[in-house]
Amino acid sequence: MSPEPRQSSNSFDAVLMAGWADGLSARNLAELAASHGGDAGRPFLECDDGRVFTFAEFWALAGRLASGLKLAGARPADRIAVQVEKSPEAIALFWACVRGGFVFLPLNTAYTAAEVSYFVEDAEPAVLVVSPQRAPGLQALADRHKAALLTLDDAGGGTLVDGATGMIADHGSSWDDLAAILYTSGTTGRSKGAMLSNGNLASNALALVEAWAFTKADVLIHALPVYHTHGLFVATNTLLLSGGRILFRRAFDADAVMRLMSQATCLMGVPTFYTRLLQHDGLSCEATRHMRLFISGSAPLLAETHREFAARTGHAILERYGMTETSMNTSNPYAGERRAGTVGLPLPHIHVRVADPQTHAPLAAETDGMIEVKGPNVFKGYWRNPQKTAEDFTSDGWFITGDMGRVSGDGYVTISGRAKDLVITGGFNVYPKEIELAIDALPGVLESAVFGVPHPDFGEAVTAAVVARPGAALDETAMIAELRRQLAAFKCPKRILVIDELPRNTMGKVQKAALRDRWKGLFG
Repeated sequence: MSPEPRQSSNSFDAVLMAGWADGLSARNLAELAASHGGDAGRPFLECDDGRVFTFAEFWALAGRLASGLKLAGARPADRIAVQVEKSPEAIALFWACVRGGFVFLPLNTAYTAAEVSYFVEDAEPAVLVVSPQRAPGLQALADRHKAALLTLDDAGGGTLVDGATGMIADHGSSWDDLAAILYTSGTTGRSKGAMLSNGNLASNALALVEAWAFTKADVLIHALPVYHTHGLFVATNTLLLSGGRILFRRAFDADAVMRLMSQATCLMGVPTFYTRLLQHDGLSCEATRHMRLFISGSAPLLAETHREFAARTGHAILERYGMTETSMNTSNPYAGERRAGTVGLPLPHIHVRVADPQTHAPLAAETDGMIEVKGPNVFKGYWRNPQKTAEDFTSDGWFITGDMGRVSGDGYVTISGRAKDLVITGGFNVYPKEIELAIDALPGVLESAVFGVPHPDFGEAVTAAVVARPGAALDETAMIAELRRQLAAFKCPKRILVIDELPRNTMGKVQKAALRDRWKGLFG
């Protein structure tokens, strides 16, 4: 299905010229809705528990929560650490921080009390907001760091809400003020806190509204977690700025998403959403007739998933590329070719280059190198870590993403893998993505991950872990023999390990560090 160009709600430049750059994030949401030709009484969030929040009600909720934080002792620039289940209040809590001038610090709900202690010690929040069941295990930690401990449950209750009876005057946040600290996933070393300003978040949302042609007519199915930039910012701020509506669901459920498609226009998800929808008997062109856009991110989308989904529905999934430190950087076009296996073109007002990893000199098209980014979306640096901040920026101001890739002659970006995942075997560089694409095309293979493990002769050995399709039997010797017909010998895996599933984090990213650790002694 090839969509027609749509007129989006805002032009990035026009919005900035209209003065939104000064205090966009603290602007009254009722006025914001009206600026889109909307009405503050229009629904913004519709929840699976039956609750509905209009734009005006959502903004009032954010104001009440801001007053509750202030009563708990929070002052402008204080950090507010949050570990709560998904709810409208969890989203409103971010906007409460914006209204009060506080800094929002979301934490993965899977973190244990011991893990939470690291973030509390590092960020020193004034307030810790947690689910009621977590409070007893975190009270001593909060007391030790002199942080107020408040609760918020997924039904909108808790001590934060009980104490949030008043309203406060908006702090008047500026474009450059710190809005949030999002900790990286910490696959190597301790997690680092990426500092995101109001301008970082607002500019990215405006760029996405423009690139993805969002308008007040859009209705988004929101089934993502809200402690990560994807669900917290990308999937909410785009609808907020376009004046659209959100069907807010606690978690992804294929049956529920299929039912909602007749009411919705868009779905933002991770690759797992689409593989599960492909397993649903009801997925068809007719079932997705009302939808205009399916977006995937946070982890690589297999080209096979892209092809199968298009064949079943007539919709080409739009894959994009972003990260905690920058939000979204590139996207396949809304109106144009959505090229499987790529993450598309740079978003409006964002610059992307591929450079030599050592010298940072720009490389020619179709040459693998380090992906570097510059634009208003790029974060302010790592919290209390100036050394790491300096290491991750070039002398001319480009952010070094740590992702390897290349740019085609017509500007499409392809990710080869993380720099730390590069395998150097016998002096040759091997980019895992190339090998994974070849393995995934073999009969019976569902997905794969290629990584390096120590080898006495080659330094590192190219190794693959694969998951079989249901009912398929995979033969390691036969797979390696077939790969040798397609690839240079040094690129071929020395071992292919068949496993039940690939280890992933909560956003669906394969954890290659776990694979390397598990098989580090494979070759003695």
